[in-house]
Amino acid sequence: MFFVDTLDLPGLGNRGYLAGGSRGAVAIDPPRDFAQVIEAAARRGVRIAYVVETHVHNDYVSGGLELARATGARYLVPAAARVAFARTPVADGDTVTVDEAGAEPLRLSAVATPGHTPHHTSYVLHEGARPVAAFTGGSLLIGAVGRPDLVEPRLTEDLARAQHASAHRLAAALPDETTILPTHGFGSFCSSGSTDGAETSTIGAEKKTNPALTTDADTFVADLVAGLDDVPAYYAHMGPANAAGPAPVDLTPPALATPHDIAARLAAGEWVVDLRHRLAFAAGHVAGSLNFEADGQLATYLAWLIPWGKPVTLLAESPEQLDDAQRELVRVGIDRPAAAATGGPTDWLPEGETPRSFRRATFAELAARPGVTVLDVRRDAERANGWIAGSVHIPVHELPLRIAELPQGEVWVHCAGGMRAAIAASFLDAAGREVVAVDDAFTSAPAAGLKVVRG
Repeated sequence: MFFVDTLDLPGLGNRGYLAGGSRGAVAIDPPRDFAQVIEAAARRGVRIAYVVETHVHNDYVSGGLELARATGARYLVPAAARVAFARTPVADGDTVTVDEAGAEPLRLSAVATPGHTPHHTSYVLHEGARPVAAFTGGSLLIGAVGRPDLVEPRLTEDLARAQHASAHRLAAALPDETTILPTHGFGSFCSSGSTDGAETSTIGAEKKTNPALTTDADTFVADLVAGLDDVPAYYAHMGPANAAGPAPVDLTPPALATPHDIAARLAAGEWVVDLRHRLAFAAGHVAGSLNFEADGQLATYLAWLIPWGKPVTLLAESPEQLDDAQRELVRVGIDRPAAAATGGPTDWLPEGETPRSFRRATFAELAARPGVTVLDVRRDAERANGWIAGSVHIPVHELPLRIAELPQGEVWVHCAGGMRAAIAASFLDAAGREVVAVDDAFTSAPAAGLKVVRG
């Protein structure tokens, strides 16, 4: 019998996998902090014989190279990927034996599936002669495919067409009951579309619903390219880091930041990031600090907004929250916080100073305040589906450089649910603006009496 363990990375919207039999296993697209992969193998009592990459990732730093070194596993990377480290190159049709201990051997076969990248490779797990699972990386996702525009703009249309062909190749080669296990598509910006919340799928299910398998190539390419969303800025650094070979991670606690240190770092223009929930931050925080919730998409949005390489000091309510945040951030190449502190605002401020705060509100309260400046920080694709009449639109990832565009006076800021509005509100507050964070679902805006424009 074979097993497949799913390794969720909800902060990035990705998954890695450990698959194998009674003795041997293979790790697919592991995260940089690969301790959970080692722990999963230990629980199963198996040796990791292979570590494989479906592609050189553009959205996170891989742990594959170090995991292979730590375990002695062979590191399989698509042959056409241009990397600067020793690895076992994999070409279309190559097969390795993962485990021979069972009644039927487990084998892993490489299938060239270009589209997300030119060298993208999927891997099919066979139990004996029967294909049982396909690790599709950024190729065939649940209800979508990986976006084709992250490598080189001039290649986007060709790669979109390759995605269509790759999806059809997998669908033609594999039985309908074959489980598909993608890396992207669970909130990752590497996905070209929504998975509608589905957690699992099969080749047969995708044949019925996936646009790559239900529309002709020309229509699919046109729709795919037209629907591409914003690309997080930090993606530009992930591919080169993975191609060069990521360094081992250091998750030891950072230096302790005293109230004097925090004030000095803020005065020097460094970022001080408060990891607490947005409700706690709004109620009281260090003036000038920025709010990126540890339980939100911390890695995605902090890495997206911070100028690359700028020192960051983390403020957490507990050592556990700090440790989790460090682990999230190394996945996107933010390796060592400059300093950190735990507790709350009274622990982080010099004696005698009081925390700063701002209001939170609902859309119903906004409706009762006609004439105020309303700032929508959703992405372009979200706003296209409807926006509050008269609102100003600046996506949250553009806000730090565009605050001066906002009219003077009080600003009510909203997103789709509240998390990004809280990030934006913290930037406005740090800039000395009077701000109200709308902590409410945008779907409630029309019922609150606000005019929502569509078209």
